[in-house]
Amino acid sequence: MIHRQESDIFMATKELGKAFEPADAEKRLYDYWLKNRFFAAKDKSESPAFSIVIPPPNVTGMLHMGHALNNTLQDIIIRFKRMQGYNTLWMPGMDHAGIATQNVVEQQLRKEGLSRHDLGREKFIARVWEWKEKYGGVIINQLKRLGCSCDWDRERFTMDEGLSQAVREVFVRLYNEDMIYQGDYIVNWCPRCHTAISDLEVEFKPDQSNLWNIRYPFADGTGEIVVATTRPETMLGDTAVAVHPDDPRYRDKIGKKVMLPLMNKEIPIIADDYVTMDFGSGAVKITPGSDPNDFAMAQRHHLEIISVIDTEGIINEHGGKYKGQERYEARANVIADLEKGGYMVGVEPYAHNVGQCYRCKTDIEPMVSKQWFVKIKPLAAKAMAAVTKKKTRIVPSSWEATYFDWMNNIRDWCISRQLWWGHRIPVWYCGGCGKVIVSTADPDKCPACDGTSLKQDEDVLDTWFSSALWPFTTLGWPERTQALKTFYPTSLLITGFDILFFWVARMMMMGLYVMKDVPFKDVYLHALVRDEKGEKMSKSSGNSIDPLVMIDRYGTDAFRFTLAAYTAQGRDVRMSPERIEGYKFFVNKIWNAARLTLSNLADYDENRSLNAPDALPEKWIKAKLNETIEEVTRSLDEYRFNDAAASIYNFIWHEYCDWYLEASKPALYGKISPERKLATQRTLKEVFGAMMQLLHPFMPFVTEELWQALSGSDENSIMVSRFPVVREEWSEKEAEKEMEMLMDIITSVRNIRGEMRIPPSVKLKVLISTADEATRASVENGARYIVNLANLESLTVEENLREPKGVATGMVGSTKIFVPLTGIVDIAGEKARLEKELAKVSKDLEQSSRKLANHDFHDKAAPEIIEKEEGKLKSFQEKFVALEGALNKLKEMNRQGMA
Repeated sequence: MIHRQESDIFMATKELGKAFEPADAEKRLYDYWLKNRFFAAKDKSESPAFSIVIPPPNVTGMLHMGHALNNTLQDIIIRFKRMQGYNTLWMPGMDHAGIATQNVVEQQLRKEGLSRHDLGREKFIARVWEWKEKYGGVIINQLKRLGCSCDWDRERFTMDEGLSQAVREVFVRLYNEDMIYQGDYIVNWCPRCHTAISDLEVEFKPDQSNLWNIRYPFADGTGEIVVATTRPETMLGDTAVAVHPDDPRYRDKIGKKVMLPLMNKEIPIIADDYVTMDFGSGAVKITPGSDPNDFAMAQRHHLEIISVIDTEGIINEHGGKYKGQERYEARANVIADLEKGGYMVGVEPYAHNVGQCYRCKTDIEPMVSKQWFVKIKPLAAKAMAAVTKKKTRIVPSSWEATYFDWMNNIRDWCISRQLWWGHRIPVWYCGGCGKVIVSTADPDKCPACDGTSLKQDEDVLDTWFSSALWPFTTLGWPERTQALKTFYPTSLLITGFDILFFWVARMMMMGLYVMKDVPFKDVYLHALVRDEKGEKMSKSSGNSIDPLVMIDRYGTDAFRFTLAAYTAQGRDVRMSPERIEGYKFFVNKIWNAARLTLSNLADYDENRSLNAPDALPEKWIKAKLNETIEEVTRSLDEYRFNDAAASIYNFIWHEYCDWYLEASKPALYGKISPERKLATQRTLKEVFGAMMQLLHPFMPFVTEELWQALSGSDENSIMVSRFPVVREEWSEKEAEKEMEMLMDIITSVRNIRGEMRIPPSVKLKVLISTADEATRASVENGARYIVNLANLESLTVEENLREPKGVATGMVGSTKIFVPLTGIVDIAGEKARLEKELAKVSKDLEQSSRKLANHDFHDKAAPEIIEKEEGKLKSFQEKFVALEGALNKLKEMNRQGMA
């Protein structure tokens, strides 16, 4: 049977602008959502609850790529769950960020020639609040630009009245249960920020330094012992030399005394298992006031603890003649004096890591001082058990091992900070009798002596202390609010892996301690955002990407979708403006598809379409939509954001736009029958609407705009519509199989057209040979679609057709596709062109392969140059295969006697 192509007719489009204009639409739609309170959760509801607490950005913060990724992923899940009918709460808020905020305001004061001490504590804190009201919270508006659907009426701040009271309640409870104590301890001290910082707040940078070997003479003059150190200036505070008890070199020296060079003081030689026998000489100097390991050893051996460096990083009165010298200046002078005195045995290069303050990048100074600590081991044990018993699930699960390792090796948490901005420690000291008063409310008098001379502790709590209480304090604790009953434990926490210990582990410990339950059921840890080459983004490298610039340039939807599309579990997100631009084209594709769809629904009568039967394309697209709904739902439930995005992208771009819209045109343009047009219109409306709902969590703005265009009203927002579910009546495996065979045939014809460089405008006469009657019937039934979509003049379908001469052949299973080329392709000329092009590509391929096989190239070339060359090689290989395939087809025709 021969089938001929139907001609298209023109239809006027329904009114939609030529392109989506994000700059206009985003603010208008966000205001519409806010006005209608679509983001609001209900404290009491018949619907199941789903809640997320936002990782509170610093009040000083500005939106960066990490924030953008983290909050996009949260918003995707919140919108998804809201559409599934959950009573969703996304709790927003900000962190007071002790060190960061105090630094910002102190810098402001310095420009005025003032310091915080000039103002005094109360006035300085008032100044910080003033700054917060004026400049703080810029990031909240930036999150709104990102489309975040937080319940903004509930916004909290870690220093607001309710949270401040909660912090006191927890501190006092821990103190009364002997879980908080004060003691002299060696801490990480920042001489610039003038405060202790926790182990987690120390960042390590590689340093190429030296190892100095110094001679310590025995006090009795019988010899010497050599020690190695990377910090000669700290020897001024040495109180012992330590060796391993099993080291045969020093067994008879244990208990002897040595003279401390430069200080003319006797110190003992002690034995301790901590010492490594094969490091240096096997003997180490012990400086308890300047090293945490030495401090621990001093406690075991009851050694004197001497601190020779003060809080400014200056040598103090215990440093002898070096008093008043800056620590690195003192180092140079100590080295010079050791050399002059004949104590220096040798110097060797030594690479090690130096701890720095995460905030100001100043080298940390270990220092013994009086600090407040939380006994952490009992809390850590319960937090580990909760993960072991799957009360909280960490995704990806590979992070569980890291979590357990850290928890097993945890040290008591130093919670005091020598700052003014923050939650002041609720401890008062009586000037009359010396009693320590720990209270949730400011005391008027001493409960022991009735004295009124009370002084509050000067320190504030570590910022992470209040952040650790965030999941329940934001819901109203210590009050037993309805919100707390409804939404705690929260459903999910999404955060970066880099604060697993800073924040996640501490929330686990505090949630279990205070609420007797885990703070969240799932924790999804995402990776870092890097540039397209996998390099860390930084302003100094010039590779950082400003999210707001990307939003202005490409629109929020394209930006968000790019982040999701590249978020694979356990892998860093590689970003570039070009990738975001690529998804801007996707937005354009969706918009153009919407214009075509809506223009063809202008005369749609839903009532008349009820009994119109679906044809093959309608059955196929609905079946594919079912599969996409299932894949997207499963992927989002499993936090596989990239898989969900890929599934939606493939369905919209390839299945709906490339295939279904094209296949539906004859029916839409009235070239088949009124019933077919009605069935196609019904399918367009159903599928396009579901498509927008699937896409909405990723691209909230363009989908809202098109949803309202589809319904012709803004009365019902897409964000409160029901997320699509699989419809069993749409499952059509046979229809899928049949349609996909037709698509493969069309693709085969298109490939031959491309390989033979036949212009798209040239109509082809195609013959198809099937192996059996059933396949022939299927192809016959779908012939209309093959003719139109492959742009054929005619199509002949027969069983076991003998291969004609002068054809290019394609195969789909056992079905053969013959495309006659006589009079269409200059076989000899095309063969010569292909041979010439193949020779050129062969040469390029050989050169590129040789270059990549060259060891010198790999050793000397930059990684990006190697990567570029590998890309070129791959491109040459693909081109070679395509050209060779086309040439082989022409050679086959030669053998048939055509040329």
